[in-house]
Amino acid sequence: MKHDTHTVKQAINGNTEAFEALLYASEEKLYYTALSYMKNKEDALDAIQEATCKAYLSLKQLKKPEFFSTWLFRILICECYRLLKHKQRVLPYEESELIKRLPHKQTEKNDTVDISGALSQLNYFYQTAIILYYYHDLSIKQIAEVMDKPVGTIKTYLYRGKKQLKQELERREGLYERYV
Repeated sequence: MKHDTHTVKQAINGNTEAFEALLYASEEKLYYTALSYMKNKEDALDAIQEATCKAYLSLKQLKKPEFFSTWLFRILICECYRLLKHKQRVLPYEESELIKRLPHKQTEKNDTVDISGALSQLNYFYQTAIILYYYHDLSIKQIAEVMDKPVGTIKTYLYRGKKQLKQELERREGLYERYV
């Protein structure tokens, strides 16, 4: 999501109405991003509140207004990870949305393969890259900016993550077929 750089510059110069306008323009995407990590509404709202506060306090440090959105989402994702680490939970996400976006096999009874369980078995970096790419429709370049990694590394994370996810789903499908 691109923001008007004029509004961002106003916010950097201390205009609170401009900062609020930027947040309102991003509110839905912020909420669903936080919800995909935190899994429940209350924790997602806590993460958004903390991230918004941190963003407001450090807004003057933003050097390139055109990267406001990436900068804000990076703060939010870091805050989500901080809260998750604090609670020592596994990285959650909305399984139903991932099921719609990821190609998956179906069993003969039209039961979908358990993507959430398979995805939770992946490396932390692979999980994050896959969630940001498929669930949040971020480009590889945007994911690289959010995760503070080179573009080539993100491509590797996506490639290896999809490969491991496929293997895990096939393993789970094999186990399911043995017990049916």
